[in-house]
Amino acid sequence: MSEDERIRRWKLALGGEDMDGLDERDQRLSRALSALYETEGRKGRGGLGASAPKVSRWLGDIREFFPAPVVQVIQKDAFERLNLKALMLEPEFLSTLEADVHLVADLISLRGAMPEKTIETARMVVGKVVEDLMKRLQSKTVEKLTGALNRSQRTRRPRHSDIDWPRTIRANLRHYQRDLNTVVPETLVGFARKTRTRADLDHVMLCVDQSGSMAPSVVYASIFAAVMASLPVLSTQLVCFDTAIIDLTEDLADPVKVLFGIQLGGGTDINAALAYCQTKIEHPAKTHLVLITDLYEGGDAASMLARVTALKQSGVNVIVLLALSDDGRPSYDIRHAGAIAAMDCPVFACTPDQFPDLMATALTKQDVGQWASANGIELVRGNQA
Repeated sequence: MSEDERIRRWKLALGGEDMDGLDERDQRLSRALSALYETEGRKGRGGLGASAPKVSRWLGDIREFFPAPVVQVIQKDAFERLNLKALMLEPEFLSTLEADVHLVADLISLRGAMPEKTIETARMVVGKVVEDLMKRLQSKTVEKLTGALNRSQRTRRPRHSDIDWPRTIRANLRHYQRDLNTVVPETLVGFARKTRTRADLDHVMLCVDQSGSMAPSVVYASIFAAVMASLPVLSTQLVCFDTAIIDLTEDLADPVKVLFGIQLGGGTDINAALAYCQTKIEHPAKTHLVLITDLYEGGDAASMLARVTALKQSGVNVIVLLALSDDGRPSYDIRHAGAIAAMDCPVFACTPDQFPDLMATALTKQDVGQWASANGIELVRGNQA
């Protein structure tokens, strides 16, 4: 790196009024960063104020200088440091923002204060994020889950197109013909196509904590619930809770409607949510309950743990996700996590890209804890203090 480039980078990092040696574009970049970060080490005279046009121009500059993921980080910093959320109530400003999961969570939490004209813009912004997430997550989820479920239904009289060749070969290795250098199959193993009744279906219940700290997890869980609800081989239910409980199962055909039905914020009553889920379980041995929460129980903790025990003992496959997000290690209640892990329930955090594999593992009744360990996911150990 040349000396001039080193000096340029230091001037951009430190900010301030000394812009000698910076070209016009670098000066704009320095002013844009100083407007937000001047209070922590940068000595510029920026400031965004509370003007929507000024902030919109600033966002335009930021988008020019940085890729979308970095823009989202800077945008998030601006909302938190400069209290700009009030500007999101203006549709003209809202339409300029870089949309991501965190913005969707902000819009959901603010929608009660939005005028009608802004709500329509907010729906369009949320719809764009939903569309992008569906493109990213739907294909893999459908492929993984339908493949897992179809392969769990076997037949010895398959159609040619339904033959499971790897299993067929393994089942007929004793019929290997050395002179022909091939296996002559006497038994064909294939995938069944029988129509399954509701009692035959695997049932997935996503029980999601909608308190403020779980906002990205709620968004991702809603998208996955919508995808799984579209699969005829699964029965899917979405329950969101804080101190109240809302069953969004009937709205899963419209993910945007689901997200606008969520009430982010409030306290946390996990016990009440699990009690509601218990009333909806018809076939425990075929039910997979995915509880997505940081386990900071605001209700009756002892009853919550007893209810998890009862669900587990009834045959329900209970999985606890401390977060379903792209972020790092979540904050969670260590005591409750350890107590549930001691019940032989897997407790860990999961990224959206890992979730389809997780559900495929659960639906085929494999060891979820073993799957998590094999994928480098840190499991909570039982009886943590």
